[in-house]
Amino acid sequence: MASKLFLVILCFLLLFSLLFVGSVGASSEMWSQTYGGPKGDYARSLVETFDGGYALVGISRDGYGFNIDCLLVKTDAYGNMEWNQTYRGEDSYQGDALIQTSDEGFIIAGDRYSIDEGYDSWLAKTDAYGNMEWNKTYGGPRPSIEHFNSIVETSDGGFVAAGYTTFRAGDNDFWLVKMDIYGNVAWNQTYDGMGEDFAVSLVVTIDGGYALAGGTQLSSWSERDFWLVKTDEFGNMEWNRTYGGDGNDFARSLVATSDGGYALAGGKDGDVYGGGDFWLVKTDEYGIMEWNRTYKEFSAHSLVEASDGGYAIAGGNGLVKTDAYGNIEWNRTYNGGWASSLIETSDGGYALAGYSGSLDIAGKTDFWLVKTDAQVIPEFPSWTILPLLFVACLVGVIFRNKLRKNDLE
Repeated sequence: MASKLFLVILCFLLLFSLLFVGSVGASSEMWSQTYGGPKGDYARSLVETFDGGYALVGISRDGYGFNIDCLLVKTDAYGNMEWNQTYRGEDSYQGDALIQTSDEGFIIAGDRYSIDEGYDSWLAKTDAYGNMEWNKTYGGPRPSIEHFNSIVETSDGGFVAAGYTTFRAGDNDFWLVKMDIYGNVAWNQTYDGMGEDFAVSLVVTIDGGYALAGGTQLSSWSERDFWLVKTDEFGNMEWNRTYGGDGNDFARSLVATSDGGYALAGGKDGDVYGGGDFWLVKTDEYGIMEWNRTYKEFSAHSLVEASDGGYAIAGGNGLVKTDAYGNIEWNRTYNGGWASSLIETSDGGYALAGYSGSLDIAGKTDFWLVKTDAQVIPEFPSWTILPLLFVACLVGVIFRNKLRKNDLE
């Protein structure tokens, strides 16, 4: 009897060990999908839609020329494409930011390039199926350059977009534009730093104002700092802060945190595209730095405050999760793509969007969408399999000896 029971228990322990190793070593990726045609397609922004699906916007192009279209893809909750829309014309259109509006349509923000007029900021409003309702451009005459990188919907049904303009100062300045529900400009403000300034991320603040983050140039192109600008509801600057060292530090993403402060993520000692190390900065409500963390060998392009008070940051082919003080809890890599946008989904998991494939001139890229579980578990080293099996066997032997001893008694 004891021998049979021992065999049952030993089999159970071995099975448990194998399942444990398999579960912690398995990919946390619930699913991934790609979308694209014969061109090079690159998703820049991602939202979870009201119906539980996803919408991605970005660019679609041939090679590296100016022949660029804006591509919008809508999927169901499992990443299956429901529809897609391409916005093109004689000019080139680029979609960099996306929100779903209260009428279940979408607003796309980016730029339009025209041979005659150069680069202007561009805004397009669609219905719930991506059919364009209107589109507008914003900017000065050539050679002025304007671009929108981020957009939010306001309580009055209008929109505020952030980016940069060269119209007033000749070099790039942070640019904040308020539009009504039809895209007509209500007001706009520029913010001039030390040199070339690029606003990349925008949030609505707890007091109804706005905060913009990006990079401000110091003495040379290779020297930049994170720059955070806080405004009132009309775009009047209330304060601004810079964060950085001697190298090139560029903020790619900004969130207004639940404690009333801010968190910024981007590249440290890298380039304007987010290279170098990954740097996370946490401030209070006045932009005073509370703490900062540097993470080696990661790239930061998109940041969210997680529901547990920590932070999740995506960039490159990785996802990093930290606690509320920036200490890494886990990190995960996803082969085959590059992430540029991250959201926390309604089920507590995460979704990442970017591109898969190669950006080489001869390569082809597609929109890339990855959905993860609510709890991403780091990979367990494969060398732990044998030690776990040994422990299982040892426990089994000890238990068998106890059973024999009980039988003898």
